[in-house]
Amino acid sequence: MAMASLVLLAACALPRSGPSKKEIYRGSIENGGNAHILFVDDRVARAASYTPSYGFGQDFLSAGQVGADEIRPGDVLGLTIWENVDDGLLASMGSSNTALTELQVDSAGYIFVPYAGRVRAAGNSPEELRNLITQRLATQTPDPQVTVTRVAGDGATVSVMGRVGGQGVFPIERPTRSLSAMLARAGGVTVDPDVAVVTVKRGGSSGRIWLRDLYSNPRYDIALRPGDVILVEEDQRSFTALGALGGQTKVPLGSEEINAIEAIAMVGGLSTSLADPTGVFVLRNEPQAVATRVLGKSVYGDQRMAYVLDLTRPNGLFLARDFLIRAGDTVYVTEAPYVQWQKTLGAITGSVATADSMASIGE
Repeated sequence: MAMASLVLLAACALPRSGPSKKEIYRGSIENGGNAHILFVDDRVARAASYTPSYGFGQDFLSAGQVGADEIRPGDVLGLTIWENVDDGLLASMGSSNTALTELQVDSAGYIFVPYAGRVRAAGNSPEELRNLITQRLATQTPDPQVTVTRVAGDGATVSVMGRVGGQGVFPIERPTRSLSAMLARAGGVTVDPDVAVVTVKRGGSSGRIWLRDLYSNPRYDIALRPGDVILVEEDQRSFTALGALGGQTKVPLGSEEINAIEAIAMVGGLSTSLADPTGVFVLRNEPQAVATRVLGKSVYGDQRMAYVLDLTRPNGLFLARDFLIRAGDTVYVTEAPYVQWQKTLGAITGSVATADSMASIGE
């Protein structure tokens, strides 16, 4: 009785790297828990093979380039008006032209020109605006001649932030009307291109792509719009490795897809002295659509899933190779049963030896 109590006490107090395989099974839906526990076979591996992809929506891809000459609210214009009379409406005595400098287009898109009134400037090119003003003034003075120049184009700008050579607000000009050109204008990216992610926010929409996809797929080199926000950052996707592995840590996923075998190898493989190759778990919250496909029945909302990989099965390594790891996954490997037994024996023999030592000291 005393020995049994000692064994039970030692087993309860033993240090270990995490729950056992049986303890995880007790948390299954079938046992009153809230996690679905599934052994990975070919069907499960295919059904769970879903990797969220980056990309731009059709609203980004279908947008045409903005006209580099188009006037927008906030632009600053310069006007010069020539009149074919000695004493004109605007020109002073002895002068045939009048310069109106720094006319800022207001938020409604208008400028004010003496004797022409409020003229719609936004949406027009400088040539189109010149014709509008000429028509207005023609009723006031004979054969007026007008030139329109853009002094500053601060109205059509985008913001570039994050891991670039020079963050700032940049105007959309003829050479910088596309995403790649604007990134180059901002000094290029300062992070490894293989893990660089570019996000473009436009109003209430946003899209995200890998930098390498921007240069390999011309469709992703989208046309920019005034007010766009461009953010360049290093990919933050990762998975967590725990249990009887060569290391327990948070591991960056990088830009490539990795499978369970590669994930285990990235942390030093299974611990040869501790790991149970029949107890490799991949824990994740599965989206509703994927969970429905994996379980073969309708479910509501995200589901907690514990995928079990038994590497000792004839095709176990192949299944682990086919099973993709996603961002946020936890790869957990349980300890082999004999490890706990060895720890229990060690605790018992250590306790007995300690007791004998204390007894001999007492004598």
